[in-house]
This record gives sequence, structure tokens and C-alpha cells, in this order.
Amino acid sequence: MIVRTVFKVLAITAIIVCCVPNTHVEAPQTSCDKALSANITFLELEEMYSGETFQINEDLMVEGYVISSDRAGNFFNEVYLQDKAQDPTQGLQLEVELSQAYLQYPLGSKVLVKLKGLFLGMSGGTLKVGSSFTSFGNVSVGRLPALKVQEHLIATCDEMGLVPTQTTIGQLGQVGVNTLIQLHDMEFEEDQLGLNYADPQEETIRALQDCEESKIELWTSGYADFQEVQLPEGKGSITGILKKEGTKYQLVIRDTTDLDFTNDRCPEIITEFTSKEIFISELADPENNTGARFVELFNASNQPLDLNLWTLRRYTNEKTEVSSSIDLSGHVIAAKGTLVISPNAEEFGLVYGFPPDVGVSTNSPADSNGDDNLELVDPFGSIIDVFGVVGEDGSGTNHEFEDGRALRKAEVTQGNPTYTFGEWAIYNDSGDAGTINQPQLAPESFTPKQHN
Repeated sequence: MIVRTVFKVLAITAIIVCCVPNTHVEAPQTSCDKALSANITFLELEEMYSGETFQINEDLMVEGYVISSDRAGNFFNEVYLQDKAQDPTQGLQLEVELSQAYLQYPLGSKVLVKLKGLFLGMSGGTLKVGSSFTSFGNVSVGRLPALKVQEHLIATCDEMGLVPTQTTIGQLGQVGVNTLIQLHDMEFEEDQLGLNYADPQEETIRALQDCEESKIELWTSGYADFQEVQLPEGKGSITGILKKEGTKYQLVIRDTTDLDFTNDRCPEIITEFTSKEIFISELADPENNTGARFVELFNASNQPLDLNLWTLRRYTNEKTEVSSSIDLSGHVIAAKGTLVISPNAEEFGLVYGFPPDVGVSTNSPADSNGDDNLELVDPFGSIIDVFGVVGEDGSGTNHEFEDGRALRKAEVTQGNPTYTFGEWAIYNDSGDAGTINQPQLAPESFTPKQHN
């Protein structure tokens, strides 16, 4: 009886021990095949791709180094390789149905890919290999079933220290896509501060910039373990896999340890400047071609000026409210240079023989029919220069340039917030006394880009 009782206790104890989950996950034992070797490079593999996904039927093998990790959940059913542990030139994505791939193929491990039987394709600039699927008659690279992964992705048991390529946003075009890079002096844009890395269950883009405000996107999965972590507020380095979507570059990190943003943020770059030495220098309403209208601005100073947040406003006829405006942000006007704005860039080029600096829409301030009033406003809301009198229709006045031209006189060297007729030579078809009743023809009567 005692023996039977002891047996029962031991049996129950064994069952309890067996049923307690093991929270420590160890990497599975994988065999290493040192006899195999690569017989094709990443570049040669890419050259095989001719625009359509196809199955590789040759006994080919490529060698690479693992640069991705699904440990934190930001990569899912994919493994990224690059051709060298240091100074790589190209990357490759394997589509696999394999969870916890980081246990079998850890970061930095050298692997071989048996390519025979796999499909080769490209998506968004990313070279891919894997299984296949068909959608609407088109073959695409799909995920390789888990049982097939070890047949094609072979660990060599060699681990190399990965060295991210040190680069800058301006040099990304010289770096291999889908390779591991590191950027320095990076920070999240100010309007991103306080946000998490990703919205729940959604692929999320956050905006990064360097101290010159050059930008790159950070892509994060809404299922990543660090999805709810708040973005760091400082500045520093970031390591990640460089991807490209269309013309935009993106970074994908393995986990938050890929960022070291412990330094103070970049000093603010001031791009808003004012100057009285920028003014309206020529307005054109040719009698023979309304498509050849334009507005010219002139910078009388000895240095270029960024027109960030500058605005050109139009008041149509006698209106006292702004009818249309042009945001001049993104344009720099050279020292002693002009900025020519056209409402019909194609026609302007045909008429004058060169393109305008800025092409805008019709009914804009550059498309006046000669009886409207214009204001040039700086980033701080100050009126720097005007043409005409707001609230007064220009017809029959000394600020009418219908079928003609308004040209700023050479002696004027700065803007004037009050319209002064003596600063202008006005050509028209029916203006007030003092103006020149002489309609103007394009191109011969006009001088865009030639003020003074």
C-alpha cells in the first residue's frame, strides 16, 4: 500500500513538472555544412532578373550575412541578407513562413541560400527569393513553407561582426538598398515628439531628419513589441536596414537599441528672413498673348535670399480681400537676380525661349489682366512692396497695365509698401495721364530675367 502511494506521488509530480512551460527558449540545434560554397554573387543574381518573376532551375548558391531579426516583431516572415559583413553593395530579402527565425539565423551569421527551385523577383527595388503565388495571372514571390526553409537557407555556423555602413542622407544613393546602415546626428521632427513608434496594428511612418533638415522615413510595424514605446526626444545615431519605396528612402530598425538619441537636439535652422531689397520689378499682360503674362521679382542686395513663407497676393479689381496668392516657399532669389513667375509655364517657354523660375496656375497673381493690385509680403506678415492701390480698380488709373507692361525704374533699389507712381514706367491701352498709351507685344516688348 505504501509503495503504491509513493508511486502515485511520483507519477503526479512527474506530470506537474512536465506540464510547467519552459520560459527559456533556446536556439534549436542546427547542422552546419562547411563543404558547400557559393557559386554566384548577389550582383549576378540580380542580373538574372529581367522584369518578371521566374523559377530558378540551376544549381546555384549565394552567400550572405543576416542583418534582420524578428526577435522584437518588427520583421515578420522575412530574412534580410547582405553580400558582405562590412562595406556591402547589395541586399536580398527571403520570404519565409518561419517564426522566431532569429534563433536559427541570428544577426551577423553567415548563411548560404540554395537557389534551385526558388522564385526570383523584385518589388519596390527589393530583390526577393522564396516560393510563389499567383494573383490575377501574375506570378509573385511568396513565402517559403517552414519545412522547406532549412533546405534552402543553410547556416554555416560562422558568425561575423556586422559593421553598418556609415553614411548620410545626402549619400544614400551611393549605398546598397536593403543593407545595414548607420546615420548620425539624427532626430525625429518636432511634430512627431510625444508619439509612439507605431499605431496599434498599423504600419506606421515617422519622420526623421538630420541637422540640415534632410529627411528620411522610419517604418515600424504596428505589431512590433516596441510599438507603444514613445519616440526619443534627443539626437543621435540610428542603425537600420535601408529600404526604398518609389523615390523615398526608409529605415527599418530591429528594436529600439538601434537608436542612441541621448544628445541634445539640433539647433533650430532659421529660414525665414525679411528684406526691403526684394520688390516687384516687372508685370506683363501682352496684348497679343495672355499666355505670356508673368510677374518678375528682383533682389537688389548682394546676397541670395530664401523666400520661405514669402507670399505674393492679388486683389482683383476693386476688391479689398485677397483674391489669390502664391506661396514662394522653396525658392531662393539670387543676389542681383530675378524670380520670374508664370501662370502658363509651357506657353512662357515657347514665347520667351526659356522656362520661368516658377510655374503657377491661371487666375493667380501672375495672371493679372492689368487692372488688379498686388502685394509682396514677408514671412512675418509685413508688406514689403505693392503695385496699385488696394480697393481701387486699376482701369483708367495710373496703375493700369492692361495689354501692356509695368516696369520698375532702374533707380529703385528697395520695395515700397505704398504705391508710388513715379517709381514705374506704365504701358497700357487706356490708362491715366502720365502712363504710356502703347500696347505691348510678346516677346519683343518684355524683358523677363533682365531687370537693370
